Amino acid sequence: MTAMDHGYESQPVLSGGKNELEQIEIELLLDGVHRLYGYDFRNYALPSLKRRIWHHVHAENLSSISALQEKVLHDRSCFERFVYSLSIPVTEMFRDPGLFLTFRQKVIPLLRTYPYIRIWHAGCSTGEEVYSMAILLHEEGLYDKARIYATDMNDRSLQQAKEGVYEISKMQQYTKNYLEAGGTRAFSEYYTAKYNSVILQPYLRKNIIFAEHNLATDTSFNEFNVIFCRNVMIYFNDDLRDHVHGLFNESLGRFGVLVLGSKESIHFTRYSDSYEPLDRVEKIYRKIK
Repeated sequence: MTAMDHGYESQPVLSGGKNELEQIEIELLLDGVHRLYGYDFRNYALPSLKRRIWHHVHAENLSSISALQEKVLHDRSCFERFVYSLSIPVTEMFRDPGLFLTFRQKVIPLLRTYPYIRIWHAGCSTGEEVYSMAILLHEEGLYDKARIYATDMNDRSLQQAKEGVYEISKMQQYTKNYLEAGGTRAFSEYYTAKYNSVILQPYLRKNIIFAEHNLATDTSFNEFNVIFCRNVMIYFNDDLRDHVHGLFNESLGRFGVLVLGSKESIHFTRYSDSYEPLDRVEKIYRKIK
């Protein structure tokens, strides 16, 4: 066998070995995080999870996933940075304005018939979507009889959500979204500008409860009329996605409304027969059994 032949033959073995080692490192890291801290990322979709883990390896100036595991397990601040990097806080106020416009047109009339409204924003990130809902309910005269439960597994994101402080540079886009979502006032009425930031009006927070909740490990905690969970489950594998749909099904009252992200669907889950679409395009479903 020539040297060239030997190199050609051995390359797949080396590649497979590296992939297998990487897989073992990822499993050990996630198992350690789950056992020590109680955060369960083991059923997140592997391709995106792997990219984010390697991104955090480099962000910590490390050379391997094993080195990240050691640091995460021995350094609480490193663990908190790790969780923050995996939770991907990407959101904006009235994101996907068409969804909020459709919600205003098709769901608000249903909510008017309830004496009391409970809404759960699962995976609320830094809170922009939650405050968007508060504004919408305020304009529809329903906020005083509503309670919004905003949950996320990321404490840093929740803290920003509680404060309701956002960059002033984003207000132009947020205003555009608000108007396209059917907003009826000047969006500037809902915040006060201060230096390079804006502070949302305090009355928007009065009926919001922010709390930590992990969709992978925590249970149902109330019965809701509406559950928002948008663009969260796209990072889950099939098993975890099915588990979360079960959690939502348990948490929604009959005729409750489930709102998913544009790339998500209730179809192909074992709960699909429990819902009817209120709007197929905007992924708004109503529980019927």
